[in-house]
Amino acid sequence: MRESDAGELEDLRRFKALARSLDRGPHESLAGFFALDRPISIARAPGRLDVMGGIADYSGSLVLQLPIAEATLAAAQRAEDGRIQIASLPHEPEGSARTAAVSCDDFERIGSTGYETARQYFRDDPSGAWAAYVVGVVLVLARERGLEVGRGLRVVVQSDVPEAKGVSSSAALEVAAMLAVGRLRGLEIEGTEVARLCQLAENLVVGAPCGIMDQMTAAVGRQDHLLALLCQPAEVQGFVRLPPSIGVWGIDSGIRHAVSGSDYGSVRTGAFMGYRMLAEFAGLQADDDAADGGMRFHDPLWNGYLANVGPREFERRFAARLPETMRGDEFLRIYRGTTDRVTRVEPGRTYAVRQPTAHPIYEHARVIRFAELLGGELTDAAVGEMGELMYGSHASYSACGLGSAGTDRLVEMVRQAGPAAGLFGAKITGGGSGGTVAVLGRADAGPSVAAVARSYRDETGHGGYVFTGSSPGACSLRVDGV
Repeated sequence: MRESDAGELEDLRRFKALARSLDRGPHESLAGFFALDRPISIARAPGRLDVMGGIADYSGSLVLQLPIAEATLAAAQRAEDGRIQIASLPHEPEGSARTAAVSCDDFERIGSTGYETARQYFRDDPSGAWAAYVVGVVLVLARERGLEVGRGLRVVVQSDVPEAKGVSSSAALEVAAMLAVGRLRGLEIEGTEVARLCQLAENLVVGAPCGIMDQMTAAVGRQDHLLALLCQPAEVQGFVRLPPSIGVWGIDSGIRHAVSGSDYGSVRTGAFMGYRMLAEFAGLQADDDAADGGMRFHDPLWNGYLANVGPREFERRFAARLPETMRGDEFLRIYRGTTDRVTRVEPGRTYAVRQPTAHPIYEHARVIRFAELLGGELTDAAVGEMGELMYGSHASYSACGLGSAGTDRLVEMVRQAGPAAGLFGAKITGGGSGGTVAVLGRADAGPSVAAVARSYRDETGHGGYVFTGSSPGACSLRVDGV
C-alpha cells in the first residue's frame, strides 16, 4: 500500500488523538476501549462518485470512478478478553457511538463453518447488521489470508461518507477496516487484492450483490483522477486526470439507496438471465458440473461478460429474441440457472430480462466513448456529447426500473440549467433507486451546482448536499501505542 501524503497523515494523527480520548467527553462510555500501551494501526479510505459505468460493472463494463473528499477512518488494536469489539463513532460531536461485539469462540465457529453461517448470524440480529461490514472483512482475512485473531480485537471507526447516498460508504468502511486490521497483524496486501477481498466480504457476509468498482476506487483511487476500471473482473486500465476546464460534483437526492435492495438485485439477476439466454442462442456449451457447483460456459465470444456483446451484434442477433420479462420457474425449467455466484433466480418471481440485459451492452459503449472524449480536445461539442452520454445512462437506469422521482428531478433541473449555467450532463449513480446524482460541468460551475441543489431542497424538503472535491485512495500506518 502506498505511503500517506501530508493531508492524510494529518487525518490519521487526528484520529489517533480521538482514539486516546475515548474515556472522556461524549464517548466516555467507551472508556478503556483501547489500551494506551499497545500498538495500534490506523487506516483511511474514501467514498466514490460513480461518474460513468454504475451497475454495468457486474457485467464486465468499463467504469469511471472518482474518489471523493469524504472518507472513513478505522483504528485497530489487539485485545485479550476473548471478544471482537467494534465501535462506530458519530461524525457529529453530539451523537452517540454504536457498539457491537462477537466472541472469539463464535467467530472461530463461524469461520470454520463458512460464509453462509456468518451471513445468517448477522441476519438474525438486525440491530448489529452494520457490524457485518467490519467483522466480515476480518473473517475474510482469516479464511483467505490466514489472519489469526488471537484472544481479541478492538476496531473503532468514524466516517463522514454519508450512508445510503450511493457514494459507497460500505466500501470505504470495508477497505479502511481491512487495512487497519491487516496492518496490525503484519499482513501486507496489495491494493487491488484488498478490493477483491472486501468485495468478497460484502457479497458473502453482508449479502449485498455489489460489483467491485466501489472497493477498487476506495483502495487504489487517485485524487482528482477518474479510475478507469475494466470489470473483467478488475483490470485497472489507468487513471484519467480531470482536465482543469471541467469538474464533476454529486448532489444527494435525499432518497435512501441500498445496494442490497430488491430492485438492484432483481435487475442484476435479470442481466445474468439474459446472458444465459444469449449464450444458448449463440450455441455456447454449458458446464453444469463446475467445481463450485454453479454454471459456467466455454465462451470464446464474450469471455463470460455481457459488456463484450457489441450493440450492433445485440440488435442484429439477439434483442428481438429476448423476452421483456420471464418468471423464475419458467427460466429454471428451460435454462437451469445462471453464471452469477451472488444472486439466485427465485421461482415465484417475474424478472425484467430484455432491458437489464441491454443496459450493460450499451453502457459499456457509452463509457468507452466518454473516456475517448475525456482524453481528447475538450471543445464545447465534446463536453456536450459527454453530457448526453450521462443523460443516456440515466435514461437506461430508469428503463431498468432503477430510477426515482428525486434523482429524475435533479437530472431534469441540471438539464434545464444547461450549458448557459455551465452544466452539461447528469446521471443517477451506483445502484440507483435513489442516492446521488453525478453532475458534469465547467470547472467554474460550482455555484450553478449549488443553486440546483438549493432549488431541489426548497422544492422537496430534503437532500441537496453537494459532494465536491476529491481525495486519494486508501492508506494506513502503524504506531507503537494509542
